[in-house]
Amino acid sequence: MTGSPTESRPSKILKTQDHNDQDKEDKQLQDLSMSKNPRIQRYLVAIEYIGTRFSGSQEQPNCRTVVGVLEDAGVHALSNVCHVDVERISKRKPGEVLPPHEPAVVRRAVNHFLQKNEGDISVIDVRCVPNDFHARFKAQERTYFYRLVSGSEPLSTFEKERAWHVPEKLDLYAMQEACKVLVGHHDFSSFRAAGCQANSPIRTLDELHVCEVPATPYFPSITEREQNNSSLKDSLTCSVKPEVGLPINSFSNTDDMVDTNNGKSNLEEFGIRRRHRSYMVTARARSFLYHQVRLLVGVLKCVGTGELMTSDVERILNAKTVTAASPMAPACGLYLGRVKYDLP
Repeated sequence: MTGSPTESRPSKILKTQDHNDQDKEDKQLQDLSMSKNPRIQRYLVAIEYIGTRFSGSQEQPNCRTVVGVLEDAGVHALSNVCHVDVERISKRKPGEVLPPHEPAVVRRAVNHFLQKNEGDISVIDVRCVPNDFHARFKAQERTYFYRLVSGSEPLSTFEKERAWHVPEKLDLYAMQEACKVLVGHHDFSSFRAAGCQANSPIRTLDELHVCEVPATPYFPSITEREQNNSSLKDSLTCSVKPEVGLPINSFSNTDDMVDTNNGKSNLEEFGIRRRHRSYMVTARARSFLYHQVRLLVGVLKCVGTGELMTSDVERILNAKTVTAASPMAPACGLYLGRVKYDLP
């Protein structure tokens, strides 16, 4: 557990408590989902999708969901994982069971079907796994990313439903200090939305980090292109390629838009949008509570705008009630980045 200790801090929690509770629940549900048919091949399937047009991850009547297409409304995934059981039956000889398809064949076939639809979901990997392997309960670690963009300009069309637009400036250092309070082994009841079905609010947050990143989609400004050309000429002269990194301030194109001499827009740069500052929050843990990441980001955003101090974050954590937390961040900025397994 990190962060400065206080007299009001709860007594130390056994670090194995969250793992033991989770393991018991996982084992019970995994036994129920285990395929008993030896002719069935279980595949582990990794998918990416834009969640804007999905109603969630559970099958619902009259709604398009991730489960419904393959099988947290508005949330995106760089790599989400599910498992499917397939029995390959011969079309020529009904009842004859054929050897299972290779994973690459399954991937191509499923993507061919998916692309006939809206094209906002795609299979990126397939692996054969034992019939007792469960995509949810065998996961060792999950990583989420959350994108925030800061600036007074309206959100770009290319960014809508892809990030949380915060008009105010964000204090990156203050947000990073707040992360230190939240990372570690805690009772996260204050970051657990109503409807959470987990047996325990105890979780170990292995990583919580925020940094500034280039805007997405990123297009280089005039100054950056000149810097790259200059670096290329230098590398050709020296015959050694230098390690060139643009300063973080170059992510904001202050050099593209404003003529500081007369306060008027530079006519040569007419029609070029002023960029937002872009920030990425990374949260990594074995498992998360319902809406935990979005509640964490909601608090971090308030720290960044100055609505909360680091001491307030500690107070919210110790309150152990979700009513103490800041408003939850919207789903549009949340991405499931990776689910880690110890694959056989």
